[in-house]
Amino acid sequence: MEVTMDPLFLAWSYFRRRKLQQCSDICTKILQDNPYDQAAWSLKTRALTEMVYIDEVEVDQEGIAEMMLDQSSIAQVARPGTSLRLPGTSQGGGPTPAVRPMTQSGRPITGFVRPSTQSGRPGTMEQAIKTPRTASTARPVTSASGRFIRLGTASMLTNPDGPFINLSRVNLAKYSQKPNLSRSLFEFIFHHENDVKNALDLAAQATEHAQFKDWWWKVQLGKCYYRQVYQRLDQPITALNLFKQGLDQFPGEVTLLTGIARIHEEMNNITSATEYYKDVLKQDNTHVEAIACIGSNHFYTDQPEIALRFYRRLLQMGVYNCQLYNNLGLCCFYAQQYDMTLSSFERALALVANDEEQADVWYNIGHVAVGIGDLILAYQCFKLALAFNNDHAEAYNNLAVLELRKGRIEQSKAFLQTAASLAPHMYEPHFNLSILSEKIGDLQNSYIAAQKSEDAFPEHIDTQQLLKQLRQHFAVL
Repeated sequence: MEVTMDPLFLAWSYFRRRKLQQCSDICTKILQDNPYDQAAWSLKTRALTEMVYIDEVEVDQEGIAEMMLDQSSIAQVARPGTSLRLPGTSQGGGPTPAVRPMTQSGRPITGFVRPSTQSGRPGTMEQAIKTPRTASTARPVTSASGRFIRLGTASMLTNPDGPFINLSRVNLAKYSQKPNLSRSLFEFIFHHENDVKNALDLAAQATEHAQFKDWWWKVQLGKCYYRQVYQRLDQPITALNLFKQGLDQFPGEVTLLTGIARIHEEMNNITSATEYYKDVLKQDNTHVEAIACIGSNHFYTDQPEIALRFYRRLLQMGVYNCQLYNNLGLCCFYAQQYDMTLSSFERALALVANDEEQADVWYNIGHVAVGIGDLILAYQCFKLALAFNNDHAEAYNNLAVLELRKGRIEQSKAFLQTAASLAPHMYEPHFNLSILSEKIGDLQNSYIAAQKSEDAFPEHIDTQQLLKQLRQHFAVL
C-alpha cells in the first residue's frame, strides 16, 4: 500500500526548499477542494509573495501614470547633487557613461535588480480593474482530511479567472485581528499586488489592535510611508538625513545603511554608495545586494579581478542564475582567465528565463568575440541578440560598426539611426552617426547628431572636438 504525504505538508516542504511555484500549485489544488482552508490560503500568499520579493525598503521607480499625471511641483530646476531626476548630477568618484552604462533617466546601471523591473502585476487591464463585491454564501465546507482545519469566510474565495485575492472584498478590519493571517496578507498586498494604500490601512488597523505595542507593524507602517513620501517628492537629501537620524538610534542597522547606499547610488555618487555597502557587509557578510553592487562597481572601475572575488562569493552562497554567470564570464574575460569565460557563458545560456536575458548574454559573447578579433563570430552573436530582442539598441550600434568595416555605409547608417531612436540616452549611436555623416559629406545631420551626443554625455572629448570642427567649417561657409 502506497503512503502519500499530506498535500499541505508537501506544499510546506516545497516552500522551505524555495520551490515556490510547486508550492503554489499544490495550495491551489487544496483550495479548489476546500476554498476556506486558511492554512493553504496563508501558505499560498507567502509563496506568491516570495516569488516577487526583493527588499521591502526599496522604493519602486515612478510609472508613466505618476510622471504624466503628477500635479505637485516643488522645484523645476534643482541644484546639482540634490535631485534624483537630473542626469549628470554626479558628486564625483563615479565612472563616466563611456565606461558604465546609464539608464534612460541618467542613473548608472546598478549591480542588483530593482522591484520596478519585477513581474507579478496584473497582466491585463481587465485583471487590474477591481471587480465589485458579489453575493456569495459563507457556508462552511466539510473536509475528509485528518488534520485540524480552520475555515475562513467568503472573502477568501478565489475566482479561477481573476486574481488570487480580491482585495475589494477583503474585510481588512477583520483580518487585522488575526495575527496568524494578517502578516502574510500584508506582505502579499504590499509586495505582490503593490497596493500601498490597502497595505497601509491593514497595517494601521493591526497596529491599533495590538495596542501600538507590536514593533513589526510599526516597521510596516514606516515602509508604507517611506514608499509614498520623500523619494517620491524627489528630496533625497531629506531622506538621507532621516536615515542618519535612524542610525543614531540604531547604529549598524543593515536596512538603514542599505537605504543610504541606494540613494547615493541613484544620485550617481558611487564612491559614497560603495562605502556604505561595505558598512553593510561589516554587519551582514551574506548581504546579496551589497556584494553584487560592490562587485559591479569594481568591474566598471577596471578591477575585474576584485569583482570576480565578489561574484564567486555569491556563487558560494548559493546564488545560481543567468545574471551571475553572465557577470562571471565578463570578469573572467577582462581578468584574462580565458579558460572560464566560455564555460560561464554556456551556463548563463542554460539558465536564461526569457528572451531579454538571452539577448544580453549573446550580446556579451559578441563583445568577447570582438576582443579576441573574431569579427565573424561577433557579427553572428549581435544578430542573435537582435533575434531574441529586436529593441536591443547596443547590438544595433555594434552591428553598425561591423557593417561599416565591411563598407556597407547605408546599412550601417540605418542601424545607427535605429539605435539612436531606441536609446536616445546613449551617446555612442549619436556620435557614430555624426562621424559617419561627416565622412559622407552630410554635415548638417552630422552636427545634429553630435549635439545629441553632447546632450547625452557632455564630457565626451571626441564629441566636443567634432562639434568644434563642424562649427569652424560652417563659419567658413
